[in-house]
Amino acid sequence: MKSILAQALGSRWFVVSVHLSLWLLLILVLRGLGANSPGFREGHATALAHHPLLPADSLAQLFSAEPSAKRSTDTNALNPFLTSYFIPRQAPAPPPPTTRKIELTYLGFYQTAQGEKQVIVRFGDAFLVSSVGAKLTANLFAAGASMQSLLLTNPAAGTNLLLLNTKKEIEVPIQ
Repeated sequence: MKSILAQALGSRWFVVSVHLSLWLLLILVLRGLGANSPGFREGHATALAHHPLLPADSLAQLFSAEPSAKRSTDTNALNPFLTSYFIPRQAPAPPPPTTRKIELTYLGFYQTAQGEKQVIVRFGDAFLVSSVGAKLTANLFAAGASMQSLLLTNPAAGTNLLLLNTKKEIEVPIQ
């Protein structure tokens, strides 16, 4: 004896219903082939800005050397990944210099019959002439002069020895 499924598939009413549904499907498909094409038309340029797929401007800000102004300084926030540890701190500006270096060259001295010794020192491109014991430049005084050397002193009792025709760099306070 045949099973119930085999009897249902072999029955006349099932074959007729499948046949009619296939014809109906074919009619609907053929009717749709002659349908109108979609309403495509030529577009016009609009004034709206074009948004690129890749936001390159915001990526450039990620790698810039300038510190971001939008960084948060709230270290007690709920986000455990937010920290100010890696934000570079601005180093304090160094104090302005209080001293400068000058180059002096001792060129010798001369003395007249009734006068004191006059020392000649080259300061850069200028020549300084001063008597022994008088102020030479900045806070330097000529303390003693000989044929081979000139002894310079300052109010703090620091001394410098300049040899004849030898450049020497000396640190003096800025005035």
